Amino acid sequence: MAKIVENVVKSISKVAEDDPRRVIHSMKVGLAVTLVSLLYFFQPLFHDFGTSTLWAVLTVVVVFEYSVGATLGKGLNRVMATLLGGILAVGLHGLATQCGHIAEPLLISIFVFLQAALSTFARFSPKIKARYDYGFLIFILTFAFISVSGFRLQEIIDLARNRWATIVIGVFSSLLISIFVFPVWAGEDLHNLIANNIDKLASSLEGYGNSYFKIQENANAQDNEASMLQTFKTVLNTKNTEDILANFARWEPSHGAFRFKHPWKQYLNLGALTRECAFRIDTLDKQLNTNFKKILKFDDGIKEECNKITLEASKTLKELSTTLKNTSQSAPCIAHQVAESKDKIKCLKEVILKSMANLSADYEKLQVVITEITIATILNDILNYVEKMVDCNRELALLANFKQDKEYNSPDSESKNDIPAVENSGSLISTENRDNNLSNVTVVNSSQVVAITIE
Repeated sequence: MAKIVENVVKSISKVAEDDPRRVIHSMKVGLAVTLVSLLYFFQPLFHDFGTSTLWAVLTVVVVFEYSVGATLGKGLNRVMATLLGGILAVGLHGLATQCGHIAEPLLISIFVFLQAALSTFARFSPKIKARYDYGFLIFILTFAFISVSGFRLQEIIDLARNRWATIVIGVFSSLLISIFVFPVWAGEDLHNLIANNIDKLASSLEGYGNSYFKIQENANAQDNEASMLQTFKTVLNTKNTEDILANFARWEPSHGAFRFKHPWKQYLNLGALTRECAFRIDTLDKQLNTNFKKILKFDDGIKEECNKITLEASKTLKELSTTLKNTSQSAPCIAHQVAESKDKIKCLKEVILKSMANLSADYEKLQVVITEITIATILNDILNYVEKMVDCNRELALLANFKQDKEYNSPDSESKNDIPAVENSGSLISTENRDNNLSNVTVVNSSQVVAITIE
């Protein structure tokens, strides 16, 4: 028994340590429920609403969410759905009563069926499901509840009025506490999530540069921990969280650096590019782990260029993450770093082509060259996505009117096809270099070299 209690305490402590705001949120919900429950003891309101006061308590329990955006979205959905459902139910119930006692239950049944069927079908729409799914659910519930209540018309009007008024009280109480008592903004969480994801990519690239591409004079550099190399993996599965936070953020009022109608969609675009870059880093990770022995045989020149590229890309991403966290526009140094990375890719291309010019029939050397081209191609893809992330962040800063530290001038766009292309998992690699009299190199199945031709 003591062991079970200890495990429960540890689990609860871990939940609180992961995000201390959860403890505050729990207290906020308790405060809201307590305040609304006091309506039972306030005689004028209880005398007016009667047992309908219970709906205020239920509304707080159902509507109060972790973030302001989630609470506001759910609260407005509930208020408007209850209002529209009540008005429609009262109107159609009045129409049915004018058709006689025989036709009345038949018409009400038809109205309830049509309303429930059409509303449920509308919920399948992606746009409605994203923002108004809860509202349609309450709309169905309110309409059906009032329509089949069996009361007279005046009693139904009173029922609808009391229920809507108590729901408004519950929603207002929830919003009041959610916004003014230690608010949790979904927009800020999304903003920080994207910035932290970019920083994780930077940490992984820095780790790969120092761990796999060290040359002899850097051999005594401190190794990065394995956990640092794998930080990018947490970025791969953040799409669902980003979508949810962006949906909640659209409901939130202006706060801090985030205006009303803030370009939240641009955050999703930046998040998508971040994940694409993470997938490329994952491919690089697999190549480095699979071909570790071949990487040790790389020329020092190729190792040095790969190390420079990964570290330069890491610096760019760290700077990008910092500017995003500070809600400022990109500094000129980011554009300079992107340009330097492109120059280093060109240098890596030249070094690889020189090594290919001295190819022999040595099978082992051919495999090393294939690995060099594959890794260079992956690095080129990573740099392309880093550049896209910089451009996307610049557009976000302009749309959001972030503070401008310095004027951002991006370098002229250069060709992105500087590195020999690797198709899929290295099934086809080709390059051309007429200056070195190396016109065509084709490798089939890079994992197991079947044939290589040099013309």
